[in-house]
Amino acid sequence: MYLDTDEEQEVSNALQMAARFSEGLEAEPHLWRWVIIALHNAVQGMMVLSLRHGNGFLALTDKCCQEWMDAHQNGTPYPPEKLDRFEKLYDKVKHREIGSIGGNQPFVPQGTEGKNIKRLNRFRNKFIHFTPQGWSLELDGLPQICCDCARLISFLGWQTQNVFWHSDAAKGASQESLGRFLQSMQRLKEGYNNTP
Repeated sequence: MYLDTDEEQEVSNALQMAARFSEGLEAEPHLWRWVIIALHNAVQGMMVLSLRHGNGFLALTDKCCQEWMDAHQNGTPYPPEKLDRFEKLYDKVKHREIGSIGGNQPFVPQGTEGKNIKRLNRFRNKFIHFTPQGWSLELDGLPQICCDCARLISFLGWQTQNVFWHSDAAKGASQESLGRFLQSMQRLKEGYNNTP
């Protein structure tokens, strides 16, 4: 028995989990942890899809990319791939030149999107690398953070030609999940704003 996956399936699965967890947030606020982790995975995965251009080098660290080029040129074994950090991937999809390679359009954050994408990364890191501590996370701003991150996903995945989807099923499931996710965020925004 095997689990088969690829970079498109990973994005699709992360969005499906973000949507599933988001639908239970009103009853169980602790699901925010899993929403943040799944959404971060989806954002990062979509940035990787946007940067893959057939060989995936743009999604790797600069050092790893250079080591691959050297190995190819010298006929030596290829090193392990090392994905670039979230912040660097984000910088690349925004970069006027790197973000435009292969006909891509660079992402231009609007309003609160830039700071909220960075907040998502900080919150995810806090959950993944949780140290002995108490932590209170104000919930009423989280739906907007998620909506801002969802625009990056939508821009890269469907509003532009940045991502060439090999799987119509993964693309369709991703779009459907993102729609459900945004509906949940809108309900939560309204609910949080009406809470005394």
